[in-house]
Amino acid sequence: MPDSAAARRRKFLVVVDKSPECKVAIRFAARRAEHTNGIVTLLTVLGPADFQHWRSVEEAMREEALEEAEKMLHDAARDVNRVAGLFPEYVVLEGKSRECVLKLIKDDPDISILVLASSTAREGPGPLVSSVAQQASLAFPIPVTIVPGGLSDEAVDALA
Repeated sequence: MPDSAAARRRKFLVVVDKSPECKVAIRFAARRAEHTNGIVTLLTVLGPADFQHWRSVEEAMREEALEEAEKMLHDAARDVNRVAGLFPEYVVLEGKSRECVLKLIKDDPDISILVLASSTAREGPGPLVSSVAQQASLAFPIPVTIVPGGLSDEAVDALA
């Protein structure tokens, strides 16, 4: 059977971090994937290591960051499974969030929608949401769904 865009399952990409609104994006993506026979891809980004004085300290810090990232992904995957009965993909990349998201989208043509939740904090909607809203030249090459970060589980379920 030929590999066509119609035959591939749509992937919903969620950037997993420590923000409270992240759970809203995860739930929305899980529900959309459930309703469309899609897949949820969970990405967490490790910030670039910037401790150059002692290599062993840098490696220990990186290992600790990786363990924390894996725990966040595990917790997010458990939420996806609990909400929609799906088993998501995990991806861990190192670098700046925007560049890592773009790299993953480029490397995986099945990723068709980026799901973000806007922050409810006074500081603004969050760095990725802000970059999407700034100007067309900074736009992601796939559709982006921005879910209000303050939505209840019931409201997310009704929308997705």
